[in-house]
Amino acid sequence: MPSVAPKLALAALLAFAFSASAQNRIIYSATADPHADIDQAIKTATAQRKHIILDFGGNWCGDCQVLDIYFHQQPNLPLLERNYVLVHIDVGHMDKNTDVAEKYGVPLHRGVPALAVLDSRGRLLYSQKNGEFEAMRRMDPTSVTDFLNQWKPKRAATHS
Repeated sequence: MPSVAPKLALAALLAFAFSASAQNRIIYSATADPHADIDQAIKTATAQRKHIILDFGGNWCGDCQVLDIYFHQQPNLPLLERNYVLVHIDVGHMDKNTDVAEKYGVPLHRGVPALAVLDSRGRLLYSQKNGEFEAMRRMDPTSVTDFLNQWKPKRAATHS
């Protein structure tokens, strides 16, 4: 599989290149109310017929920063915008908003970033149980593309 090595090398290089600037980016608000944010996301997702991604993480987390970078680059950005409402949930140092993580079946002790996917009504469709994106810096950006394609609303599959 020689084609995998260049992709992994590129992913590692991108992660390294973005790491210095990424550490200063605020993705997860320390003052946000995730309960209110999720309620608003449900309203938006219902109106727009989208799913909801709950992204549990912290600004200190390099892998969380890389995931956000991957979310916002091609081909992931159009997939994300067309199919999802994204809610960032600050976990502090694994000691904040733990009730929200528990409600959606996200075991924070497995690492962050950790994602849960809800349907437009707020029903849990999927939660990462095994720290699947916990080593995002060493993962290929296509893992995010695959995830977004797997969990997007079914109606979107015919329009992509």
